[in-house]
Amino acid sequence: MTTAGTPLAPAEPIDNAAVKPVSRTYRIFVRDLVLPWEIGIYDHEHDAPQRVRINIDLMVREATNFDADRYRQVVCYAEVVEGVRSLAAQGHINLVETLASRIADLCLVDDRIEHVTVRAEKLDAIVDVASVGIEIERNRPGLQG
Repeated sequence: MTTAGTPLAPAEPIDNAAVKPVSRTYRIFVRDLVLPWEIGIYDHEHDAPQRVRINIDLMVREATNFDADRYRQVVCYAEVVEGVRSLAAQGHINLVETLASRIADLCLVDDRIEHVTVRAEKLDAIVDVASVGIEIERNRPGLQG
């Protein structure tokens, strides 16, 4: 009975086959990775690497029967960092937009990663400015967002 004195409608049976499993995620981040990078369009930017600061946020889908203490079930942030270091060693690129996009693509190779945000900043590009750069977001193809 409700407080107004009318009977409650009986609960409808739940069709477990129609219930979608809950998608659970966790966030991994890499903060303030500073690397020398050969980047820039100007002649003087081809003379020596510049300091670039990278920040990465990854939204990762948990495995079924997720156990956060099992190494193989989680995305390894050390592997993400090593992948970025490898990109830095591949030679000159012109734009910080290209750099951020390549890092996002690198991260999305792991099919557990649903979303990535990459911030790439050139630290010495303009006198009296702490940094200039870009932040991009990418979703795994097929995901809405």
